[in-house]
Amino acid sequence: MRIGMATWADLADGERHALLARPAAAGDDGLRRAVAGIVQQVRDEGDAALRTLTSKLDGPLLRDFAVDDGEISAAVDSLRPRQLEAIDAAIANVRAFHEAQAAPPLAVETVPGVRCERITHAIDAVGLYVPAGTAPLPSAAIMLAVPAGIAGCPTRILCTPPQLDGRADPAVVVAATRAGVTSIFKIGGAQAIAAMAYGTASVPKVDKIFGPGNAWVTSAKSLVSAAADGAAIDMPAGPSEVLVIADQDANPAFVAADLLSQAEHGPDSQVLLFTDCPSLAENVQQQLGTQLPLLRRRDIAARSLRHSHIVIVADVDEAVQLSNRYAPEHLILQCAGARELVDRVRNAGSVFLGPWAPESVGDYCSGTNHVLPTYGYARSYSGLSVDQFQRQMTVQQLSRSGLAALAPTVTTLAELEGLEAHARAVTIRLETRA
Repeated sequence: MRIGMATWADLADGERHALLARPAAAGDDGLRRAVAGIVQQVRDEGDAALRTLTSKLDGPLLRDFAVDDGEISAAVDSLRPRQLEAIDAAIANVRAFHEAQAAPPLAVETVPGVRCERITHAIDAVGLYVPAGTAPLPSAAIMLAVPAGIAGCPTRILCTPPQLDGRADPAVVVAATRAGVTSIFKIGGAQAIAAMAYGTASVPKVDKIFGPGNAWVTSAKSLVSAAADGAAIDMPAGPSEVLVIADQDANPAFVAADLLSQAEHGPDSQVLLFTDCPSLAENVQQQLGTQLPLLRRRDIAARSLRHSHIVIVADVDEAVQLSNRYAPEHLILQCAGARELVDRVRNAGSVFLGPWAPESVGDYCSGTNHVLPTYGYARSYSGLSVDQFQRQMTVQQLSRSGLAALAPTVTTLAELEGLEAHARAVTIRLETRA
C-alpha cells in the first residue's frame, strides 16, 4: 500500500494547509446530542442508568460495578509471570521519572517584612479512565495511576469498560492495582465520565478526570468540564498521531515500523514523514507495503494510512519548522544531529531521538508519560505529569513595616482603579497604633 506523497515546494498555500490538516474530529452535532443525553440520564437515574447503558452498549448486565478482591486475585492468576514482570518494570520506570518531578516548597521575601509562599496540595479526588475496546490499555492505567499516587491524591478511582463476561480486562486490573488505584469500576464510555463527574450511589464524585478515550468519551469529558458542578479534565484529546523527521541515513524499515505502530491505534490516527531524501521516501513506501500485511490490525492501520502523508522537504531545518507548525503528539527524529535539533523543537508532546528510540518505548516503559496533547494542542498543553494531579495556593504574611513599605504602591494603584476600600484596608491598619 502506498500513502500520499508530495513535495512541499510544489504545493500552493491551500494544498499545504490541507496536507497538514488532521482527519475531521468525530464530534458532530448528532454525537454531542447523544452524549449529552447519556450524561443527563446518569445524572437523573444514577446507578440504574449505568446498568441500563452498560447492558445496552457493552453487553453484560451488572449488579455491582466495583472490581472486588476475588476478581483482582483472578486477574493476577490469569497473567503469565513474564506479563506480571513487564507490568512491574513499566511501573518502576514510570515512577522513577515522575518522582523526580516533585517541586520543592517556594518561599520568597519580596521586600523586607513581606513573605510570599506557594504551597502544593494533591487534588482530593481524581477519576482515571482506561479504554478497553479493540485494544485494552493496561499501559494507560500505569500512566494515570502512578503520578496520581506520587501526588498523593486521597481518592483515586478508575473506570474501564467490562468484557462480555462481566469482568474487567485482567491486565488493566493488575496494572491499576499495582500502580496504586484504590477502586476500580466496570463502567465505560460517556456514562463512566458522567458517573465520575457527578457521582452515583456506587461511584464517588471526583474533582478531575484523566485519561484517553474514543469520540464519545472525549465529548463527555468536554461536556462535564464546562459544567459548574461537573469536573475538570486533564487536556483536550483527539486521535493519536506521530510525525517522523528522517534523513538519508535513516533506516527505512525503522521509519515504516514507527509509522505503522501509530497507525494501528485507530482509523482516525494520522502519521506523517518529513524527509529531504526522495529515495528514503520510496524505500519507506516499499517497507509499508511489506510490513502492513503482517499486522493483525492491518485493516485499521490501512484506513489510517489513507489520510497520512510523506512530504519531501528542502532540508531538515524546513522539516523542523513544519513540525512546529503541525505540533505533533509524538515526534521522532531519525536524522543526524537529532540531539542538537531538540533546542529548535517548540511544539511536540514527546520527542524520540535517534534510531533506537521507537515511540513504543514511550507508550509503555521508558518512564515518560504517554498521555499527551493531540490534534495540535501541543502548542499550548503539556503531557501528563505529577503537577496536574496537584493544585497550588499562595500565602502571604506581612509585618507592620512590610505593610508600610507596600502602602504607597497599594494606595496609588487602588486610586487608579477607583477602588477606595482597597486603599482604606491598608491605611486603616497603619493609622492604628501597633
